[in-house]
Amino acid sequence: MAYTIPKLKDYSAAALENAAAECMAACKAEGAQVRSDSDLKLFRDRWMARKNGILTQINDLWLKGAPKEAKRETGIRVNELKARIAELVEAAHVGGSADALTAERVDVTLPGIQRRIGAEHPVIKTSHEIVSVFQKLGYSVAEGPVVETDYYNFESLNFPPNHPARDTQDTLFIAGQQSKPQRERLLLRTHTSPVQIRTMEKMRPPIRIVIPGKVHRNDPPDASHSPMFHQIEGLAVDTNITFGDLKGTLDHAMKALFGSNVKTHFRPSFFPFTEPSAELYVTCFICGGSGKRGSDPCRPCKQTGWIEVLGCGMVDPNVFEFVKDNGYDPKKVSGFAFGMGVDRLALLKYGVDDIQLFFQGDVRFLQQFA
Repeated sequence: MAYTIPKLKDYSAAALENAAAECMAACKAEGAQVRSDSDLKLFRDRWMARKNGILTQINDLWLKGAPKEAKRETGIRVNELKARIAELVEAAHVGGSADALTAERVDVTLPGIQRRIGAEHPVIKTSHEIVSVFQKLGYSVAEGPVVETDYYNFESLNFPPNHPARDTQDTLFIAGQQSKPQRERLLLRTHTSPVQIRTMEKMRPPIRIVIPGKVHRNDPPDASHSPMFHQIEGLAVDTNITFGDLKGTLDHAMKALFGSNVKTHFRPSFFPFTEPSAELYVTCFICGGSGKRGSDPCRPCKQTGWIEVLGCGMVDPNVFEFVKDNGYDPKKVSGFAFGMGVDRLALLKYGVDDIQLFFQGDVRFLQQFA
């Protein structure tokens, strides 16, 4: 039968002692019946709840109901009882009177829980493959800050002051920069090219570097655009470097990435930091350059048989002028640079039709590439 708090008529020391003993015995008995976490919660609430717990009832029925002359002695007894009951309730555990250490023991001989090893994200995997190709050609890996200044991102790369890329519609600028000089304003880099200038400031020629990293542009997200994406750029500077060196390097790299049967094709283009500039196309590695997949048109190459993979060109002499004092005299050295979007190459490689799938973190999608 559940214990209920009796009303006291006798407030003598003996009567208070007997009532307290009965209360403690009832608490111990109920604690011994605890067999589950839910039992333990009910037990604690029954005795310790602030509104209607037994300890609250003891205070209301015994202490408040005591005659004036017995208030002091009753208060002492009630406080002692409440402390001892609280200790009993806090000591209770699942398993009743069984020893706590026995109830919580762990068999250390049981096999552990094996943690599943993750896999590289398809974009990161593609990036590592590209970097590996150029490392085998003797290129070093260089990195730089994602938050850049206007000087490194635009000015030192031969972007004129009125170039559209400097507009907030194309570039994400850090807020509160209006009071600074133009070249010191901070922004999220729009390409990894600033690392080229930073590296040339630190290292004298010859250099050969490849630069992977995240970049940001003010593009609304859709199936082929994202405000954050990944790029890999390369830079080679030495004496007597020609456009033929650029073509040979990229032709070898594309064959290493997409297969030895892939052919390359260069078309004239324009970039502020290279002159002459070109876009590199490779024969579609999905349809083999035919423009068709069986009887259906090949969508990745738009039935042309060619896929644009990167932009490239010979480093503009105006860029070397910014690092001329560190050995990059445009009359003595020359070089080439190239840059490619890793995310779009991953789209082509894995046959994905929406770039947003790479960034949404859906495990079901990512597990396909593990």
